[in-house]
Amino acid sequence: MLTNAPKGTKDMMPDQAYKWHYVEKKFAEICARYGFKEIRTPIFEHTELFQRGIGDTTDVVQKEMYTFKDHGNRSITLKPEGTSPAVRAFIEHKQYAEVQPIKYYYDIPCFRYEKPQSGRLRQFHQFGIETFGTPNMMADAEIICLGYDFLTGMGIKDITLRINSVGCPECRRKHREALRAFLEPKYDQLCDTCKDRYERNPMRIIDCKSPVCQELVKGAPMMIDYLCDDCKTAFEELQKNLTAMEIPFEIDPTIVRGLDYYTKTAFEFVTNSIGAQGTVCGGGRYDHLVEEVGGPPIPGVGFGLGIERLIMLMEANGAEFPEEEGVDVFIAVMGDAAKAFGQKLAREFRQKGLNVQMDTLARNIKGQFKYADRLNARYTVVIGDNELAEGVVSLKDMAKSEQKQVKFEDLYEEIRRK
Repeated sequence: MLTNAPKGTKDMMPDQAYKWHYVEKKFAEICARYGFKEIRTPIFEHTELFQRGIGDTTDVVQKEMYTFKDHGNRSITLKPEGTSPAVRAFIEHKQYAEVQPIKYYYDIPCFRYEKPQSGRLRQFHQFGIETFGTPNMMADAEIICLGYDFLTGMGIKDITLRINSVGCPECRRKHREALRAFLEPKYDQLCDTCKDRYERNPMRIIDCKSPVCQELVKGAPMMIDYLCDDCKTAFEELQKNLTAMEIPFEIDPTIVRGLDYYTKTAFEFVTNSIGAQGTVCGGGRYDHLVEEVGGPPIPGVGFGLGIERLIMLMEANGAEFPEEEGVDVFIAVMGDAAKAFGQKLAREFRQKGLNVQMDTLARNIKGQFKYADRLNARYTVVIGDNELAEGVVSLKDMAKSEQKQVKFEDLYEEIRRK
């Protein structure tokens, strides 16, 4: 049906938009306090960016990307996540030559072809932040702190921070050998996806959602036990920084994240309030991604936070969304001369910052008052031939049902004072 939105997408109607405006404003405000500046990247990128950046062993690249050929026969992909485009922009605009660290935030739509379910859509929206240019674990703790402050500031109580280290290429090599040895006798029982992962990236098997594979990996060697000295020290430093900031956390060695570019820090904010998809925010460090995409060896760290899941979580926690300002003034008119004067008055008041509405369906005066009531207008200005002749209008306080005569020249100040 052409009158149905495509599967996995949702319309945002006016009765929901104010919630989005609220969380977007609050995210921008907290990012500003932490020194992050907004970046906007194209809605699509060259497919190779995601193949190289995310990794071709991930479900995102193998199964979920919306990829197509454009009229120039170039392979283009709607962006499935925000970090790779931010890295591409960082390199293209030579931000590595600026004073480091560089700190971005963004508010973007993302696209993944996957089975829609509670909190998961094919077009979804994401807040994200990225810090480039520092290997120091203070940067990791800072972005986690921003996420924690934002989520708790939005009234969310049922939230747990889980952290892990996914190591560096050297300690991952040792872990990969141990994990393959553990899984080799169980190889035939793995799902088809994990059989492929066994060869290319066995650590991702730990993250498999198949109940069979989850059972098979019980007791498997974990990355946290194979960390080299540098990665171990970094993970200990992260914990010290979080403790200093008084941010509660749990160590969860099963966190590997779904994208191949992560190194060292990996973390998730999880909840049980929104159904099967428990992660509302996740991220980590990616010390080799900038170089992998074609830039210099610059470390990075960041997170992504799903907006749909955030709003669902806020609703589940009973958080309040302050509604946007309603109609300040409704102008009700009787007669053509009054209509012309009312239109002029409406424009003047709008230019001064008031929300002003008029009837555009030629209702009678009784119908106009009913319409003003439905709009929850705070005040109604009534203009007719007698009012025009006398240079006054009737100003009605809709909440108190009080009405008074006000001169034209005093009307704006009277409303502003109220």
